[in-house]
Amino acid sequence: MHRMAGTPTGMENSAGPGPGELRGRLRLPARLFAGAVVCALLFPHSNQAQEPITGVEVFTAEDFQERRNAIARTIGSGALALVPGASADHSSTRFRQSNQFFYLTGLETPNSYLVIEGGSGQSTLYLPAPNSSRDQTDGPTLSLVDPQAVMDRTGAAAARPLDQMAEDLGRRSPPGTPVYVPFFPGEGHAQSRAGILRAEVDRFSDPWDGRLGREANFVHLLRSRFPFLEIRNLSPILDELRLRKSEKEVAVIRRATQLGGEALMEAMRSTAPGVKEKELDALAQFLFVRHGAQGEAFRAIVASGPNAWFAHHRASPRAMLEGEMVLMDYCPDLAYYRCDVTRMWPVSGRFSQEQQELYGFYLAFYEAILYAIRPGISPQQVKIDALVEIDRILEDWAFSQPHFERAARGFVESYRRGADDPETRLGHHVGLSTHDPGGAGAGLLEPGMVFVIEPQFRVPEDNVYIRIEDIIVITEDGAEILSDFVPRSIEGIEALMQEEGILQQVPRVP
Repeated sequence: MHRMAGTPTGMENSAGPGPGELRGRLRLPARLFAGAVVCALLFPHSNQAQEPITGVEVFTAEDFQERRNAIARTIGSGALALVPGASADHSSTRFRQSNQFFYLTGLETPNSYLVIEGGSGQSTLYLPAPNSSRDQTDGPTLSLVDPQAVMDRTGAAAARPLDQMAEDLGRRSPPGTPVYVPFFPGEGHAQSRAGILRAEVDRFSDPWDGRLGREANFVHLLRSRFPFLEIRNLSPILDELRLRKSEKEVAVIRRATQLGGEALMEAMRSTAPGVKEKELDALAQFLFVRHGAQGEAFRAIVASGPNAWFAHHRASPRAMLEGEMVLMDYCPDLAYYRCDVTRMWPVSGRFSQEQQELYGFYLAFYEAILYAIRPGISPQQVKIDALVEIDRILEDWAFSQPHFERAARGFVESYRRGADDPETRLGHHVGLSTHDPGGAGAGLLEPGMVFVIEPQFRVPEDNVYIRIEDIIVITEDGAEILSDFVPRSIEGIEALMQEEGILQQVPRVP
């Protein structure tokens, strides 16, 4: 049987292992070995906890200039692209640049702006005046104290004071000049676009608030101050550029996935009746930060027992009980890139007969989709191909209760309706944001696309909800499952849960 929470034995080797070697337990499948070598080159490590890997160690000025050149070619000669960076945070928080500004510059200085000339790609950065007092308090950042350092870091042709941007824009832009600006908000710490937009709608709907978001307000100011310019939306161009990841981007996402997967595996080991949801959250955060993550990609989803019915239930103080299942969906923010991996497992360490029946059916359904994914076909074709195996699974599966079979058949029919839609989606893309632009929707699956699938199975009569999730990258000749090393089979999960977890070695403070 699964071990119960007991007297801690103390933690050995307090310095801990390096990433990818958590307590010597992780063994990468052979097909991930080459990727692990790339990660080792990008992220050298020691046995000590790492400083946060923020992305400036990974991407070069040439990488950022290449992305800006792609925008310049798209908007064409005579047009401009103008991108605002994130505003300064409260002094008690650590500043994190917006994803889209970092993607184009690598610059982590607050209140900065980027101008890209169409055609040539020549870029100018506008930065606020240096603030020596703030630097003495918060630590120095790249600034106009050393413009050459800013240009070297970003590949920009010039770095100028922010108070000159309006004059430069007016002087260099004849009437009718197309100026491309992101209309959608730039994601920051633990944010995805849909979540930001929902928060903005809530704020607009509040009669005592109504403030515009940073990007929306910037567009408003440009239109009011420069009515002779033609303001256009840069977001679709940026979204298209972000859709296919470079080898370096895939390597960072692979590394984030390894950290996220290791944290889920340690959470499995540490789960026992009486352990609280928030303890699994805290354990994963510790492992993320210890191995160089900037923080969490999103607030932890840890849902045990009845809480699992709510797809995005956040970790709570609830203690998990014998006989329940727990769902955990959590990943780090590493070098501005994310992952998204979900697993479910029994709190007791062994699946009950009913849990085996329902989870086993879901897993067979899920893997039928997973192994149908390949380059050069559409999401609709993936679903059509997967349904051949899914129908066989459904007819062969033995259900012990009529309402289990009803739920399973309804699940399959819902999926079949999706397969009839040419615009159907598989899941969502992952990259700089956990829900990256793209949606894994219509169009062909192409090399460099990174996404997840996450079908959701419900049995309403028993308040049962089951979901798992894996990171998939499309390659030239197939699809690689970056999170495949995290057990999802019943046998694999049960075997892993027999090992002692970190939480069983660390006593709670009385």
